[in-house]
Amino acid sequence: MRGLLSFYRGLCSPSNHQARRKAGIVGSRCGFCGTQSNSKPQPRFGLLFDIDGVLVRGRMPIPAAKKAFEKLVDSQGKFVVPVVFVTNAGNCLRQTKADQLSHILGVAVSYPSVERVCSVLNKYSKTKFWLSSITSINLFSHLLYSQITQDQVVMSHSPLRMFTKFHDKCVLVSGQGPVLEIAKNVGFNNVVSVDMLRESFPLMDMVDHNRRPKLPSNPVGNLPMVEAVILFGEPIRWETHLQLIIDILLTKGNLSNVHQSQQMPHLPLLACNMDLMWMAETHSPRFGHGTFLVCLENIYKKITGKDLKYEALMGKPSELTYHFAEYLIRSQAMERQWKLPVTSLYAIGDNLMTDIYGANLYNRYLDERVARKNPKAVAKMVSATGSATALPQVEESHNHWESELALPSATSCKSVLVCTGVYNPNEEVPPDSSHCIKETVFHGHRDFRFDPALVEPDCIVHDVADAVERIFDLEKFVPQ
Repeated sequence: MRGLLSFYRGLCSPSNHQARRKAGIVGSRCGFCGTQSNSKPQPRFGLLFDIDGVLVRGRMPIPAAKKAFEKLVDSQGKFVVPVVFVTNAGNCLRQTKADQLSHILGVAVSYPSVERVCSVLNKYSKTKFWLSSITSINLFSHLLYSQITQDQVVMSHSPLRMFTKFHDKCVLVSGQGPVLEIAKNVGFNNVVSVDMLRESFPLMDMVDHNRRPKLPSNPVGNLPMVEAVILFGEPIRWETHLQLIIDILLTKGNLSNVHQSQQMPHLPLLACNMDLMWMAETHSPRFGHGTFLVCLENIYKKITGKDLKYEALMGKPSELTYHFAEYLIRSQAMERQWKLPVTSLYAIGDNLMTDIYGANLYNRYLDERVARKNPKAVAKMVSATGSATALPQVEESHNHWESELALPSATSCKSVLVCTGVYNPNEEVPPDSSHCIKETVFHGHRDFRFDPALVEPDCIVHDVADAVERIFDLEKFVPQ
């Protein structure tokens, strides 16, 4: 143990101080106590970053992203403003996405506190291994930790934590990646996957001739009756998932029954990620989960003659997702002991129909909250309309969010459009956002009304580095 402490003290020695400063892992701390100066400016705004098309394209970082994070991360590896990454991806856990971002973006790591050092050294001292060079490297990697954590990440499925009334029901989950683990991580206790359904009812999946049973087989039928359906994201075998989800909806969750196409309402359906398309490494957008939902909705309507109904739609542009992100921004500010409330949010994205629409929709919700609390605004609205019924009403879903997450401190959410993803005009970046070219075809989800005002960004910039610079200028914020 004494040798390990010497190893740590060596890392902290003055001879290593300059090298560690260059590596971005040391700031102005007071020796071992880790105390920091409180003279740094406290931000009153937070940043919501989309990921695909803003920070990365597939697994490749966009060059401007690293430049942006040089401004956002101080010499100690800490963010100078509250930052949340809001993605419509839903194929992994929040911590996994945080680790991926840390690796891809090369975010500086923080030097550990003495408490963390003692904890890790104690762990290593109980092992039978000597402090070889390999063990030293492993120890050092334990001591250093990334500043992007799961509490800074909002996945499309993150708001499902608030739907507690479904957590003890048997739910069917669709998507790819560790869907069972994801479902349990957000609170569901009784989960069935599409693959589990297929194994129990092998004759249900008949599109691929090579996957059909070679010999006659009876349904295993040992699964509980499904009570709700959760759609995390686009699956790998669309034909299998479309078929079995339709089967579940038309049999009230029991595949041993025959279709009842006229029976309404169908099981509760919750969908995450409505992106019709998204931007990967290739030059053109790729199909997203929104495309899968279009297929599911149209098949259901073709069979039943009725519209598919959703219990909830999550992910951008849903206000629910932005409300959850605002809660995480507030939590970061409290953790950093920043006394001033975060009143402004800036949402940076590349997609008019998700990022910009969603930020503007949430801004409209915040405006309505402010209007209802302002007696002068209420009186003015009543005077103009002659009736109090024109006042914005608080929907039941808003009451649910606010009871779960508390009231937002933010009073505005500004939208910033970058040109490195889905929106990528060949012409020069318009200097004035009023010249933004709106899409003539609405690529948003069926249940979201097209409103030209909601796809008009507050500003348009070339890339995420320009976005951060513009926001800092607007807020007159100079990090130290």
